[in-house]
Amino acid sequence: MARIAVISAVDEELSEILRLMPDERKVQAAGRTFWQGHLQGHEVVAVLCGIGKVAGAATAAVLHERFNPQYVLFTGVAGGLAPGVQVGDVVVGTHYLQHDLSAAPLFPRWEVPGAGISRYPADAVLVQVLTEAARDAVTWLPKLVSEQTLRAFGLHRPTVHQGLIVSGDRFITSVAESEALRRDLPDALAVDMESAAVAQVCADYGTPFAAVRTLSDRADDEAHVDFQAFMRDVARHYSARIVRKALNLL
Repeated sequence: MARIAVISAVDEELSEILRLMPDERKVQAAGRTFWQGHLQGHEVVAVLCGIGKVAGAATAAVLHERFNPQYVLFTGVAGGLAPGVQVGDVVVGTHYLQHDLSAAPLFPRWEVPGAGISRYPADAVLVQVLTEAARDAVTWLPKLVSEQTLRAFGLHRPTVHQGLIVSGDRFITSVAESEALRRDLPDALAVDMESAAVAQVCADYGTPFAAVRTLSDRADDEAHVDFQAFMRDVARHYSARIVRKALNLL
């Protein structure tokens, strides 16, 4: 039985995961609430990290010092960047980069000082597990949400992608910002605010890590309009289904 940590950035997603853990109990540490319990035969620690790289990194560090997880999974939403990814698609990160990090001219742009790399790789086994779990979730989507919700977001044939997720302390809400990211990082599939920071902490501790992100918007001028409704009506269902399936596969 593995000890698996599940991190979410927003409450809606974590609450759905906690519904799956009938024996959860609260543990307070560093101003955060960690929930310990069992799911799919594994020991699970679930936590709400909050939004942003500092929140993600601090939570990951406390998680390791207090609970010593064997695997860390991050489930959440993101904005789509690449032309081929759409709202409702799921991206499983194979690598993570901080798009707003630059210590130039001392280090190359995006390189983490002292680490010698800019892209942190995900654990290959977790990538495959999350990809299979996400493919299961998208096939179940019509049963997870209403027909009205499917029409409202244009969720006709959601697809699962693998690739680069970039993170930064800005909620990308304009076409100009997303186009700039695509020019600088043409292979980036999605943008979020935590994954790369959590990946860095997990690498420091030598813990296998991977993040799965449902695309809530296209990181454009309408992103702020789509986000809350998508979280409420779609993303929380995705997260619960993906986590349950992934833990069943581990």
